[in-house]
Amino acid sequence: MRTKGVGRWLPGFLLLAAVWGNSFFFIKVAVAHLHPLQVSFGRMVVGAFALLVALAIGRRALPRDPRLWGHFQVASVVLTTLPFTLFAYGEQYVSSVVASIWNATTPLCTLAFTLVLRAEKPTRGRVAGLGLGFAGVMVVLGIWQPMAGGQLEGSLACFGAAVCYGVGGAYMGRFITGRRPEPAVVLAAGQLLSGAVQLGVVTLAAGVPLVNTAAPAPVWWSLLALGGLGTGVAYLLLYWVQAQAGVTTTSTVTYLLPVFATVSGVVLLGETLSWNQPVGALVIMVAIALTQGTLRFTRRRDAVPAA
Repeated sequence: MRTKGVGRWLPGFLLLAAVWGNSFFFIKVAVAHLHPLQVSFGRMVVGAFALLVALAIGRRALPRDPRLWGHFQVASVVLTTLPFTLFAYGEQYVSSVVASIWNATTPLCTLAFTLVLRAEKPTRGRVAGLGLGFAGVMVVLGIWQPMAGGQLEGSLACFGAAVCYGVGGAYMGRFITGRRPEPAVVLAAGQLLSGAVQLGVVTLAAGVPLVNTAAPAPVWWSLLALGGLGTGVAYLLLYWVQAQAGVTTTSTVTYLLPVFATVSGVVLLGETLSWNQPVGALVIMVAIALTQGTLRFTRRRDAVPAA
């Protein structure tokens, strides 16, 4: 699919970055009082409800193709059910800013997945970018220093969520957004509804109550913002931007998430950063630029004397 004019999709792209970047703040507030599964289920229910309301206002119906609903089930596992829960679990132990940095590795995970499936050729720049990205991950992780209080576990959970996003983005572009005639709001509503049902079943099966009525008011406001904006509106924007700009371009939205997450995390939550975290994030960004051809290897050529 050819990317359409930048002016057409850039505003939605920037809005998606702002909404998702601040989602880590809302997760941090909610997970302080709720089980990670309750956070994931709550945001999914609110997000699905918001999009169902959008469908009703627009007088649109959910799709009826059973094959599409089958794709929704797979996409929901790797795009919502698993990563939402992993990020909520991870933010019990790491800051919202660090979680957003791990999320920034999504384009690397997407490329690695496409290379494994041989959907793209392993060029020198892509291989070098993946290697440099792995080094950046090690810097963010700070492998030379001991980690206490579940920091390693939380970081690995957030990285696992980014891997899920990488797989899910490739799958969605291959089977849903690149092939379907339905508008973005219909596709997004179907996927979030599928994910909400999945998380409801998983939460009950784990013996966790779906709702914690004892949670304080800030938690409920965070869930509403996380579900209505960070899930409902964000997934509507995701489908729309991906249909306009393509999978690869859309995946670069993760470049901007740490910027918005750092502002909300440091200003509102009083979080701090170690030197290795922004340095590792910078290394990861350079690695992504290599894999996507923004930075290229150049060969030095000997000057040829004029005849």
